[in-house]
Amino acid sequence: MGAQPFQFRCNRLTRHGRTYFGDQTIPPPYPRRPQTPPQFTGPRFNEFIVSPKVRVIDENGENLGVMFTKEAIEQAGEVGLDLVEISPNADPPVAKYLDIGRYKYEAQKKANEQRKKQKTQEIKEIKMRPNIDDHDYDTKMKKVVEFLEEGDKVKVTMRFRGREMAHGELGMAVLRRVQEQTAEFAKIEAHPRMEGRQMLMVLAPK
Repeated sequence: MGAQPFQFRCNRLTRHGRTYFGDQTIPPPYPRRPQTPPQFTGPRFNEFIVSPKVRVIDENGENLGVMFTKEAIEQAGEVGLDLVEISPNADPPVAKYLDIGRYKYEAQKKANEQRKKQKTQEIKEIKMRPNIDDHDYDTKMKKVVEFLEEGDKVKVTMRFRGREMAHGELGMAVLRRVQEQTAEFAKIEAHPRMEGRQMLMVLAPK
């Protein structure tokens, strides 16, 4: 036979919200903090719709007019769909008969595709010389076109050395040539200007 728990009796007295057991004093329990309900994400649907009435669009896109939300939920269920709030700020809100699972999947898929398309625009630099030869020019122009097609801006830097500073028109002619070759798909964001021993021009995609 196993050991029996030790039991005892004592007089209990409650006074001023505190409970006394013999010589010991036991404070009242601390009140529990109310739990904050989890924040609702995504469109409201079915019983989560708080408006008592909604303007209903059926699964075929037909406007059924304003209905009580409870009635609309029942009708959506009859066709195997959910009542999904698609315009919560309208008065009354607009809801549609949809498959909520598929609706969320398509919305997430679309959001992911948008994030992939978004790209931080960078400024790429291409350096040239006033007396650049045709082969080097063509090589650098391929990079200019590539950067612009990728959505980046291009800063074309014309570098002058020694006596070349006295012939700024040669550098300007090269930059004008770059401008003409990219005119169909690029615009000048910063016109050619001198900065020290360099002449700069910035192109941006149209």
